[in-house]
Amino acid sequence: MLEKIQRPLPSLRRVLSDFGGVYAGNALVAFLFAVSGPLAIILSVGAMGGLSESDISSWIFGALCINGIVTIIFSVLYRQPLAFFWTIPGAVLVGPALGHLSYPEVIGAFYATGVLMLLLGLSGWVRRAMAAIPMPIVMAMVAGVFLRFGIGLVHAFRDDVAVALPMVAVFLAISCTPRFARYMPPLIGALVAGALAIWWLGSFKPTTGELFAFASPNLYQPQWSWSAMVELVVPIAITVLVVQNGQGMAVLSASGHAAPINAITVGCGAWSLLAAMVGTVPTCLTGPVNAVITSSGDKDRHYTAAIAVGLLAIIFGLMSPTLTRLMLGAPPAFVATLAGLAMLRVLQTAFNQAFRDRFSFGALVTFIVTVGDVAIWNIGAPFWGLLIGIAVSWLLERQDFKRS
Repeated sequence: MLEKIQRPLPSLRRVLSDFGGVYAGNALVAFLFAVSGPLAIILSVGAMGGLSESDISSWIFGALCINGIVTIIFSVLYRQPLAFFWTIPGAVLVGPALGHLSYPEVIGAFYATGVLMLLLGLSGWVRRAMAAIPMPIVMAMVAGVFLRFGIGLVHAFRDDVAVALPMVAVFLAISCTPRFARYMPPLIGALVAGALAIWWLGSFKPTTGELFAFASPNLYQPQWSWSAMVELVVPIAITVLVVQNGQGMAVLSASGHAAPINAITVGCGAWSLLAAMVGTVPTCLTGPVNAVITSSGDKDRHYTAAIAVGLLAIIFGLMSPTLTRLMLGAPPAFVATLAGLAMLRVLQTAFNQAFRDRFSFGALVTFIVTVGDVAIWNIGAPFWGLLIGIAVSWLLERQDFKRS
């Protein structure tokens, strides 16, 4: 069922000859985007769930280093820009779950999700699985989960306006100038503005220990919990296959690339098992990073930018303790503002897709249940939001199912 790799495989000399300034620039911008807001989300989720600095550092190591390796492998095998990172909606789902589940139980769900995706990819059923659940209901669940980051952005102004205000101001200023935004993404500008504000205020307070250190990832023994399986496996698998991989494949298709959907699903499943060993949320094909990679240049040379992104991810993943301590040493408002700004466009897209036309009432019920954040039988609200929303749509919006 797996798509054939493209032979002959490119030699190192061929990769270097295909590489160039355009692809180096795209790779750098794409990687900076991946390590700014998304890493702030990991820090926020980890703090919310009570994870230690060592746990967060290990998670970041897997998110960058392990996923950097699979990015290079797939980009070489298929000679396409196939950049893999971690599922952001899946990471956000972990935060509430850690309120009533242990970290080893959550990691057990990561393993189960990896196995599920691996089987779907090998069987060739992944297209049917992606089409089985209405996208508006899925996006309503995503909107409900991400809403806390938008609210956190507002609270950052209350808690530390001297840090939040310049970050948002720079973000808006760059967003208003599209030409400049091509070279300096608004989120990167906000990060720089926040770093300068922290330096000016003298509010950087690093944790004890050496600031610069190389990764020493933890190896976790998973625990199998029925409630963790029910609460996390299906929602995380849906966010990977439908939300993240679907977005990534759409981006690649728009740029003229035929993404190998079964191979990507198998890769996400197998690599999620490796990432789970060090406590990292499952792997996905990333949409925004691939969008930056394919934004300019020759289509047949885009794969070199993906390889460069993978190399940067490996290098910075090996320095995950340094990244973790730098982020944890910043004021909480800095992380909250960065994560909130990173989620604004995602929230906008989620709301647009959830309430645009079909399944709108089921999507509304899903959103309300998810935002309510009430666990039933120790199973978190996102799962119940999906389940209840689909049931309501099946009862009241049958015509939408028929049209789908």
